[in-house]
Amino acid sequence: MAKKYRNAILTTVLIAAFFIFLSWTKTHLDAYVMRIFNLCAINTILALSLNLTNGFTGLFSLGTAGFMAIGAYTSALLTMPPGIKTMNFFMQPINPMLLNINVHFFFALLIAGILSALLGFLIGAPVLKLKGDYLAIATLGFGEIISVVFTNTQTITNGALGLKGIPQYTDQYWSWGVAIVIILGLKSLVNSSYGRAFKAIREDEIAAQAMGINLFNHKTLSFTISAFIAGIGGALLANLNSTIDPTMFRFFFTYQILLMVVLGGMGSITGSVISACIITVLMELLRVVESPMDLGFISLPGISGMRMVVFAILLILVVLFLRHGIMGENEISWDMLLGKESGHRGNFGSQ
Repeated sequence: MAKKYRNAILTTVLIAAFFIFLSWTKTHLDAYVMRIFNLCAINTILALSLNLTNGFTGLFSLGTAGFMAIGAYTSALLTMPPGIKTMNFFMQPINPMLLNINVHFFFALLIAGILSALLGFLIGAPVLKLKGDYLAIATLGFGEIISVVFTNTQTITNGALGLKGIPQYTDQYWSWGVAIVIILGLKSLVNSSYGRAFKAIREDEIAAQAMGINLFNHKTLSFTISAFIAGIGGALLANLNSTIDPTMFRFFFTYQILLMVVLGGMGSITGSVISACIITVLMELLRVVESPMDLGFISLPGISGMRMVVFAILLILVVLFLRHGIMGENEISWDMLLGKESGHRGNFGSQ
């Protein structure tokens, strides 16, 4: 009991210190660095979303980009003023029901997550009967369908033109504040009876069912919560970029998030946070390989897409030499940080 209170106090102090750091970043970091900093938080949220299904529950899902798109467009349409909407929809007028809707960013995030979760439930109910590669193909197809639908619903999404002038409400407080809430929420979930059921399903579905675990209910719950988190991540991204279009949410995005999950460790919350930050920073640093370079003795032309070649090589190396990722299934705990144990598996600083 004393350890529980100690950990709660230390976690509270750490979060308070982190928000003080966020206040410092507002006046000491330029706009470019702040954008990368916010992207680290958003990618952390998306990595945690995918890790819940793929890492903790063992469902090979590739539909994250589709749920992101739902959240992004929902938040954009709910936060854009009517005048900006009218300017965007010049080819075909916006649906009158959407024109005058304008809500606070908090409610836009919440509604974006709920709509994504609802769609996740509707998609998951039939699709989760599939397993392995078949489930991956089905969820990947869902993501592509969403992109096509959004391209062809001009009165709702403005079609291929996308939406511009989205209010930039996402800042370091919103992005990292939401990320912290999701980290703490997932920590509680995976350490609960539901989390233990998710892990049991991942290890052996037949044994889990024999123990009385309802496979359909728990798989659907995991998939729905994952969709909710992905929708919120997409909403934060939309209000950070201030512009979105259907091509943003293709398989490339899911591949990038999947790389974060694999690199950090399937089934590790801490690993997802660490790898999301590493890969987000690398994505910016590696822009140099897509630009012309003069090395003195040779000039190299810029090749578009070289960043993804580098990341593909990185993924291969991780699979070959670091099969369980940076953290494996381990978490950083207060006991480990205080030198009272070498590490802790499956629990995030709570015991």
